[in-house]
Amino acid sequence: MNSSLPEPSETAKEASRALAGRIADEINAADGWMPFDRYMDLALHCPGLGYYGGGAHKFGTNHEGGDFVTAPELTPLFGQTLAAQVGQIMAAAKGEVLEVGAGSGRLAADLLLALDAAGQTPDRYLILELSGELRARQHETIAAAAPGLLQRVAWLDGLPESFSGCVIGNELLDAMPIHALAWRAGGLMERGVMFDGERFTWCERPATAFLAEATRTLPIEAPYESEIGLTATRWVAEWGHRLERGALLLLDYGLPRHEYYHPGRNGGTLRCHYRHRAHDDPFWWPGLSDITAHVDFTAVAEAGHGAGLDVLGYTNQAGFLINLGLGERLAVRRKLDEASGLRAAGAVQMLISPNEMGELFKVIALGRGISESMLGFVRGDRTHTL
Repeated sequence: MNSSLPEPSETAKEASRALAGRIADEINAADGWMPFDRYMDLALHCPGLGYYGGGAHKFGTNHEGGDFVTAPELTPLFGQTLAAQVGQIMAAAKGEVLEVGAGSGRLAADLLLALDAAGQTPDRYLILELSGELRARQHETIAAAAPGLLQRVAWLDGLPESFSGCVIGNELLDAMPIHALAWRAGGLMERGVMFDGERFTWCERPATAFLAEATRTLPIEAPYESEIGLTATRWVAEWGHRLERGALLLLDYGLPRHEYYHPGRNGGTLRCHYRHRAHDDPFWWPGLSDITAHVDFTAVAEAGHGAGLDVLGYTNQAGFLINLGLGERLAVRRKLDEASGLRAAGAVQMLISPNEMGELFKVIALGRGISESMLGFVRGDRTHTL
């Protein structure tokens, strides 16, 4: 066990033991080995027990608890600024808004209020969320912050057959299960999970022909360990069949492929988060830590383009928010209330600083039927680097 992390409560440990038993049973039934993408899926999404499928409090600043903080939790200026891009896509597509994985509901509330103030109130604000606990929290957040707009919100159980408008995924792709891989002298290996009777451990097997083909063109020389996000790229490609007109707006931490698989990044990008601490042991109390990996934005762009979507823009979060007028909104806030303006300035610094979220987080827009230039990418578009 990782002694550097806060000790979980006995209730949390009991839930983790129940999940571990569920995973161990599946491993034993499958000849003693489970691919890591399946382990990650169960650890995060197992109904009632997984990190998102259970009832843990996940989002919040240090003083609010939770395990990590997202941009909408830092300041409402994030959602207010993002609304300018969402509104442009909505207007061009004559459609609605769909947020996938809406977290605490904070971004939904801020976007609804900002769009309403701009005279662009969506007929419906759809939220795709599978966790019942998170749905309840989202409903509570929106009801408290934007009670007059709650009736426009509807929750979905799956992707719509067709959709026109703006699809938002903020820190969505990084939590989709990944395949863990190791390039060895003897060939490509898939890293999976075994159970020794007491705990889960890594165990490698020769990769399938499918994984070998999926990684064939990656710029990697053995020995090397990393991952590939096939679930995320399949999800993006699925929108090629469902998006009639509009755009996907995806914000996440990640890199273009040539940086993702850089020789100096041997070891991959798999990380876990618990109580605002990062660690690298996905087997520590399963279900209590978030498990994530960086996004390969080149793969995301290829998946969208291959499914018939246009790459409308790609840049870092700092440039995207500055293009949308974040600085001007902060100036107005400080003019109205100096005290709250100073607090907002600290949050904005985290959003745009290259040492914080400004460079690590990227934004990509993939769309269909959108001819005008996207506001968030008018300066500093990095599509050519993908």
